[in-house]
Amino acid sequence: MAEVRYEKASRIFAGNPPVRAVDTLDLDVADGEFLVLVGPSGSGKSTALRMLAGLEEVDEGSVFIGGRDVTALAPKARDIAMVFQSYALYPHMTVADNMGFALKLRHVPKPEIKSKVDEAARLLDLTPYLDRKPRALSGGQRQRVAMGRAIVRSPQVFCMDEPLSNLDAKLRVETRANIAALQRRLGTTTIYVTHDQVEAMTMGDRIAVLADGVVQQIGSPAMNLKTVRLTDEGAVLGSHTVPLPRDVLTKASEEHLSEITLGVRPESLQLVGSDQPGVKMTVDVVEELGADAFAYGLVDIDGTPERFIARVDARRPPEPGHEVVFEVHANELHLFHPSTGARLS
Repeated sequence: MAEVRYEKASRIFAGNPPVRAVDTLDLDVADGEFLVLVGPSGSGKSTALRMLAGLEEVDEGSVFIGGRDVTALAPKARDIAMVFQSYALYPHMTVADNMGFALKLRHVPKPEIKSKVDEAARLLDLTPYLDRKPRALSGGQRQRVAMGRAIVRSPQVFCMDEPLSNLDAKLRVETRANIAALQRRLGTTTIYVTHDQVEAMTMGDRIAVLADGVVQQIGSPAMNLKTVRLTDEGAVLGSHTVPLPRDVLTKASEEHLSEITLGVRPESLQLVGSDQPGVKMTVDVVEELGADAFAYGLVDIDGTPERFIARVDARRPPEPGHEVVFEVHANELHLFHPSTGARLS
């Protein structure tokens, strides 16, 4: 079990008056959940993450991992793995050595290290780069190496502090989808910090909004946000083109946009018959929550499977493994500039 719990946890920095960077935080993160902490600079989100990792003191209250009070434990005793904005790779080591270094320090046998590194590299498409040094990698590849270094440790919790902020806009879109899919595959409890609202809504099972060290709101589930191809008729989702308002298409044309970031809430996807036009999704998992149910699945977007969440009838949910069709209404879409994130509609 690796649930995380903040119990009236505070971090107070000296000053006149003292600054409560995190103020009596009460927050529960379920085992295997992907929780995103989002807020502006100075909201306390990174401080809260570092309190969990043991990199900041907890001045009041407590922090628990897997039911164990870790408030006074050293970082290395907490069984967490941190992924930083800077990647923090050793420049003189190969990719394989960087990924396996923490295991080497633990005196894990070499064959076991190699096995874990090879498996992580396969998950992250890094196998061809294992013998390279970090300087020979792109920013996105370095970020995946940092992820791989965390994965091989098999920690109870992943702590990610704005790991995508050094990437360009297009690569961020691609990489955040990969991280979210990888986390669901591994099932490791993850707390992810970002100031980017689009990133938060795309990735999290739940989102906790912080301001002035206090949680303002917690929401679930995330909006589906995907960057898709534009045509003269609308946005291309798999084999289906979703019609868009003429003013949006005109604005996109004036800005010479070939893509658009399309947002659709799970409740705005309407299940229709398999013979009807719409977005085709292969269902992976159905989460039944009493009167509600959410179907998680993959939609083919220009040859790349992208994860979507749809709210479905709990009395007649689709079966995992089946292909279903969803209708998308243009008046329920949220449309954004693919690079700046500015709303287009």
